Amino acid sequence: MTPKAAESPEAGLDERITGALVGAAVGDALGGPVEGYSPDRITERHGGRVHGIVGPWNGDAWRTARPIAPYHKGDGHVTDDTLMTHALIRVYATVRDHLDAYAVADHLVPDLMTNPRWIPELEAEALPLQRIFLAEKWLVARLHYGHVDPREAGNGNIVNCGAAMYMAPVGLVNAADPAGAYAEALDVAGAHQSSYGREAAGVFAAAVAAACAPGATVDSVVAASLALAKDGTRAAIEAVCEEASRHRDFESALLPLRRVVTPYDTVGPDYRRPSLGARRPSRLHAIEELPVALGMLVVAAGDYRHAVLGAVNYGRDCDSIATMAGALAGALGSPVPDEWSKRVAEASRLDLWEPARTLAEVTRQVFARDTAARRAREAAFATLLGGPGCSA
Repeated sequence: MTPKAAESPEAGLDERITGALVGAAVGDALGGPVEGYSPDRITERHGGRVHGIVGPWNGDAWRTARPIAPYHKGDGHVTDDTLMTHALIRVYATVRDHLDAYAVADHLVPDLMTNPRWIPELEAEALPLQRIFLAEKWLVARLHYGHVDPREAGNGNIVNCGAAMYMAPVGLVNAADPAGAYAEALDVAGAHQSSYGREAAGVFAAAVAAACAPGATVDSVVAASLALAKDGTRAAIEAVCEEASRHRDFESALLPLRRVVTPYDTVGPDYRRPSLGARRPSRLHAIEELPVALGMLVVAAGDYRHAVLGAVNYGRDCDSIATMAGALAGALGSPVPDEWSKRVAEASRLDLWEPARTLAEVTRQVFARDTAARRAREAAFATLLGGPGCSA
């Protein structure tokens, strides 16, 4: 498969927000059923690479095969990545302004623990809290029950991609402003994560914001990410994207990308049996998911289908990798295949387009408020410059 350049480089705000959010959900659904496995195991299970929506890894035994995760992953069902992304959009719809860690405590946590919703993987209405992973349940334990300062609540949590996986809305609200997206996401993610988990949330939001800029390219998205990323996260992105630039097909990139990200990844070779040093704070390490998502974007030259299938067939935490790759390719304007998005929406019993419409409306309101505030400061600063004793 030869990737194509991303289409519609001058897509408007609505198209980019829709592409990013629908693209993230579809990537999530495609990656879910093969999450946690290696490329070789995926090929063995499916008789070749995955090229679309597939069924559960354990077939009809999905409820009992893994008691710790009795979820119907597959058949087009989104996972907690999408549930958390949509939950954050609901917070934006309530606040209708930039968010911070207190918005997570005041709005996101109550939403997770008090409002039953359709959970595709449970095939039932339930509280989102009953589906999210332990690293996300931490939000409820620390903020609702522990009354921890939201700005510090992420300290002590396992360091993973839990916050980064749902930060696309922050990048979209700050479209074309990577630095603003980075700062806002770091604040929001402080309630959830620390160290390189929090850093990844900031960089992913920045990458999405950069992808929304008119004329954005894969290179400009990677450059914006590197300009803001710190420590191990920056080193991992640089190493992975440099290796990715040598490949034009995900098949040849699968093992090399894993090889170059390994020094920064703390989980170890067996994803389901993490090393003793896994997911602990460090300035030298990075989550695996974001660098690989950016790497697959590079391999695919921004093409949605190729980037997401590369992420899915990479394995390991591939639902989150495909969520991020899908959001970035969608924000760049590469179309999400209709046959995937329609099937995921139907199977998950979710309107994948309504959250995008909501966030686009909120984004316009936030930008108008930001513009008014900036102009007021410009007027005030002009007055200061022209005051008594000023030679300007």
